[in-house]
Amino acid sequence: MSGVRAQQKQKTRQALIEAAFNQLSADHSFSNLSLREVAREAGIAPTSFYRHFKDMNELGLTMVDEAGLTLRQLMRQARRRIASGGSVITTSIVTFMEFIDNSSNQFRLLLRERSGTSKAFRAAVAREIKHFILELAHYLESETPCDATHAYIQAEAMVTLVFNAGAEALDIEGQQREELVERLIWQLRYIARGATMYVRDNNHS
Repeated sequence: MSGVRAQQKQKTRQALIEAAFNQLSADHSFSNLSLREVAREAGIAPTSFYRHFKDMNELGLTMVDEAGLTLRQLMRQARRRIASGGSVITTSIVTFMEFIDNSSNQFRLLLRERSGTSKAFRAAVAREIKHFILELAHYLESETPCDATHAYIQAEAMVTLVFNAGAEALDIEGQQREELVERLIWQLRYIARGATMYVRDNNHS
């Protein structure tokens, strides 16, 4: 019986997270959410919220963790696609844009709280972005001539560009989106080529 209760509790906790994500939009940030609204959408009484989260801040921090994890899992899938013969940069960008289309509110949360008023939220988003950079850096170190230091610098530059492009992509579609993706692919190619050439030139000097 305790196993069933634990399962139900986890299900309700996830319903609260999804309800909060559903209420985010271009005009509705996390700070605009109310506990009552989130609980209602999740189908529970507001008082029951506290069985799952200490307060709205704890819910928000859990949402940041979930958004970061979703993005990292998608990019791992992209690297598996690449392993079967896809272009590294193009496949990664297509996957990232799929994340923005399918999980736009998760990305909005990461973007907004990255420079929001809460220090705890800023730190949580910075930690998620750092995880993302580190995973990419490890990949670059194993697949390119770059050592750990240069792989990290390259990964950091790439992630910064991708996040900035992602923010722009939220509000455009059609040809504008295609042009943005094309520019981003070229920008990342310049970084990758420059890093490779720099490492080779220095190894030969």
